[in-house]
Amino acid sequence: MFADSAKIFIKSGKGGDGHVSFRRELYVPAGGPDGGDGGKGGDIIFEVDKGLNTLSDFRHIRKYIAKDGENGSKRKCKGKDADNLIIKVPEGTIIRDFETDKVIADMSGDNQRETILRGGRGGLGNMNFATATMQVPKYAKPGQDGKEMFVRLELKVIADVGLVGFPNVGKSTLISRVSNARPKIANYHFTTLNPHLGVVDLPDGDGFVMADIPGLIEGAAKGVGLGHAFLRHIERTKVLLNVVDVASIEGRDPVEDINVIQQELKSYNPELISRKQLIAANKIDSLTDGTAIERLKEAFEPEMKVYPISSVTGQGINELIYAISDILKTIDRSVKIYEKEFEVDYSDTKDLPYTIEIVDGVYVVEGPRIEKMFGYTNLESEKGFDFFQKFLKTSGILDELEKMGIQDKDTVRMYGYEFDYYK
Repeated sequence: MFADSAKIFIKSGKGGDGHVSFRRELYVPAGGPDGGDGGKGGDIIFEVDKGLNTLSDFRHIRKYIAKDGENGSKRKCKGKDADNLIIKVPEGTIIRDFETDKVIADMSGDNQRETILRGGRGGLGNMNFATATMQVPKYAKPGQDGKEMFVRLELKVIADVGLVGFPNVGKSTLISRVSNARPKIANYHFTTLNPHLGVVDLPDGDGFVMADIPGLIEGAAKGVGLGHAFLRHIERTKVLLNVVDVASIEGRDPVEDINVIQQELKSYNPELISRKQLIAANKIDSLTDGTAIERLKEAFEPEMKVYPISSVTGQGINELIYAISDILKTIDRSVKIYEKEFEVDYSDTKDLPYTIEIVDGVYVVEGPRIEKMFGYTNLESEKGFDFFQKFLKTSGILDELEKMGIQDKDTVRMYGYEFDYYK
């Protein structure tokens, strides 16, 4: 069964944690900090594979998780960066955020490879936090967490011409005759369950790509039958070729079929109606008179020119193909790219690290952000002291002190300052 949409879970790797260590050498009694940085987590990267034309692989594998970066180690050794996880998709795949349905990336045109989720940055080792006032930092920064999300993959085929019509009107036979496509052909509804792409080569070199789209039924715009599996694949096409059974072999009225197709197109996306359209009045080899062709011309020309053809005998096909080629020469054939609508938030919500130790009954709090805060805060002013108290609360330091069992009147020491704790 053809798959043109899938929901999958993706997660980039976490950055490795920075390391806390100090030089310990025989003749260096007071070695400095030498904890190394953590490695970067693996990215989630989507890449176009020209050999794929379906999303069926994603029915079997629904979770894609990149590896974490390695932690830093002593002697200033940096942790190894994790390998990126590359996910192969067919050209024309749109990646959407599952919650908002906004476009993250359209894997079409020049966009053949895109990083969807970046891996977390590696944390800094304690060697990065040594200062004149703090020469033996006992803290390191943890690695940044990876990002995770559910995404919806949606395949919209890329073709210049889309064949639309009800089942068994001869679309598969037509594309097999005029191009290099070799679809399976049989006489039952929904013979074509997946789009077939074929390249139509012309002597003058102005060839084009034609797509045999899954058969339409009434209600497709509302999801009936194959529904959107038909309609989403014509959104990139430049010309729509309405194929009808002019001989009414299955009892269908070709004029009514065109009216139904137009209504379905309009219901799904009104913009589709404005595209250049032609009518292929197929199966003229089975006609007993030309009444049906005249009815089609009377109903739809000159807006949609009617071309009587036979996909079986080849009659009228050359005229149709060259008419399509002439139209394509007059319009922009660049691939329609869906604009990016969703940005992943990479802001690091973790504050710089800090440590709390109890030394002789005193709670000693140290860390690079705390040291920096003291550099620009005047604790002698009421405003400055209020700012300091808010900092302790928002940074989580007060919560951590309470978890460690601090009581009223206990002493807290920070870089030469001592305070009595009161809740």
